[in-house]
Amino acid sequence: MRWFFQPFKKYAAFRGRAGRPEFWLFTVISFGFYFALAGVDIFFGRFSKDYYVGPLSGIFVAFITLPWIAVSVRRLHDTAHSGWWYLIQGIPLIGLPWFFVLAARKGNPGENRFGPPPTTFVAQ
Repeated sequence: MRWFFQPFKKYAAFRGRAGRPEFWLFTVISFGFYFALAGVDIFFGRFSKDYYVGPLSGIFVAFITLPWIAVSVRRLHDTAHSGWWYLIQGIPLIGLPWFFVLAARKGNPGENRFGPPPTTFVAQ
């Protein structure tokens, strides 16, 4: 769980770099929480099929959006891409897969224009 809360220490920090573990574990755990809360919303009949959210999952999405954008931009910085590449997700059909390809790439081993390499987390 520590991996999930790490990006909240930099809630809206768009500077610096984020390694693959920080980005991917935050993303996977976020999706897990979303689906769990959406399941609760569905169970109570409060899930909107038009917007894909209910009260609980909607609050979670509102809470998680800014840190997810920030960790995504920092992840792009680790691969030596500008944070503006985040907007590629808006291109239909190819945008989101291409963003995930960029996020999956290995980061620069040394310092780049966005700063030193991210520190490595040790799972405990």
